[in-house]
Amino acid sequence: MSVRVRYAPSPTGHLHIGGARTALFNYLFAKNMGGTLILRIEDTDLERNVDRAADGFAQQLRWLGIEWDEGAYVGGEYGPYVCTERLPIYAKHIELLREKGLAYECFCTEDELSLDRERAIANGETPKYVGRCRHLTAEQRQAYLEEGRQPTVRFRVNDEDTIDFIDMIRGNMTFDAGATGGDFVIVKSNGIPTYNFACTVDDYLMKITHVIRGEEHISNTPRQLLLYRAFGWEAPTFAHVSLILGADGKKLSKRDESIVQFIEQYRDLGYLPEAMFNFLALLGWTPQGEQEILTKEDMIESFGFDRVHKSGAFFDAAKLAWMNGHYLRERSEQELLPLVKHTFMKYDKESKERESDSFLLLLTALYKDKINYIGQLPELALPFLEDFPVLDEDARILLSDVSVRMVLEAFADAMASATTWDAEVAKATLKTVQTVTGCKGKDLYMPVRAAVLGQLHGPDLNKSLALLGQERILLRLKHVMSL
Repeated sequence: MSVRVRYAPSPTGHLHIGGARTALFNYLFAKNMGGTLILRIEDTDLERNVDRAADGFAQQLRWLGIEWDEGAYVGGEYGPYVCTERLPIYAKHIELLREKGLAYECFCTEDELSLDRERAIANGETPKYVGRCRHLTAEQRQAYLEEGRQPTVRFRVNDEDTIDFIDMIRGNMTFDAGATGGDFVIVKSNGIPTYNFACTVDDYLMKITHVIRGEEHISNTPRQLLLYRAFGWEAPTFAHVSLILGADGKKLSKRDESIVQFIEQYRDLGYLPEAMFNFLALLGWTPQGEQEILTKEDMIESFGFDRVHKSGAFFDAAKLAWMNGHYLRERSEQELLPLVKHTFMKYDKESKERESDSFLLLLTALYKDKINYIGQLPELALPFLEDFPVLDEDARILLSDVSVRMVLEAFADAMASATTWDAEVAKATLKTVQTVTGCKGKDLYMPVRAAVLGQLHGPDLNKSLALLGQERILLRLKHVMSL
């Protein structure tokens, strides 16, 4: 059997880390099995659809390194791959259920349905459809239509049925059909099929062999299996992946602004796609061995559902930052330059210096070992871009000591005679100051750092002086000595 899996997002916003993890597991399984990954856009929720959201999903998936073999944006023999372009296909299958007596029009209003739910809850019962429209006559249906009611279409459920399936992660699962909420809607009043109906028809017609999705879809599975049974189709194999949890042990909420949750945000912050890919793969899956930094090829080769967890996966932002820092340090400054330039352009599009390749390369070299993502660079760069340094309290105290003036004057004199300026020249200049003044160690370096950068501690001083540039250093020295 050739494995065929699909990732089928609803275009209602940005690509969430949970959705990206689901896409990644589908990708890893497909590649491990030599199968096919399909991208399908499930846009049946017209009220919640966001313009161009599907384009954003595709862009972020490709940025992560998740390429699909068939589907939206690439085509294939089982299209269309956007649900709203498949309405005639759904209509045909609705008619098949009608002919079998398994689908019927429902004219119940929202008020009626709400009242039914309230009564059930008041009686201590699980709310379910009461079957009000199950046996309407042609005359009753016509009367409702003349009244202006827009019907839904419901699937007829036999409450006595039992639904069994084997989940690749959770094992044997059994549901009573009566617990699915009774006859459920398969076509909304606007004529658009519901998720459960469209998903079932599409998965079958697209020959999906394995459905890999989040555990929040477990409750949808019994209804979909009832539809498979009604059509006489063989159902795919299911795997329901655990939830992603926050530090509090609760499911991540998209409204929780304390955690960055969308792939686009991580991309804008300067995270690397290979780091995100690696981190997401480990959210609920444990490869053999202790190694956590893995290549894409390693993950494809070793991925399997025997090592995918049933329990929730904790989202550890600190671990992601650490992992991204590792990947950053594996790249050269030149390789990181496009990302650094993009990041700085967001902060200040007017600054010519911020767009200078030489400046950005030096800055990246200075801080690459100290940052976890590129978005941290602009703030670190501020002391190198301002006209004059903002002195912190320790720098102010040190510079108020008249004895440091001798060091600063000697440094200014030695700098003025330099015809070129880089880290090696800066090092030689400081050596000259040491010889002239007799000051060395922190008695030499701290006054210079305080005067030109406004602080006593920081990255390599020689490289910092090279990044600042000769002209700016001289201006800052003159400014500090005039205070």
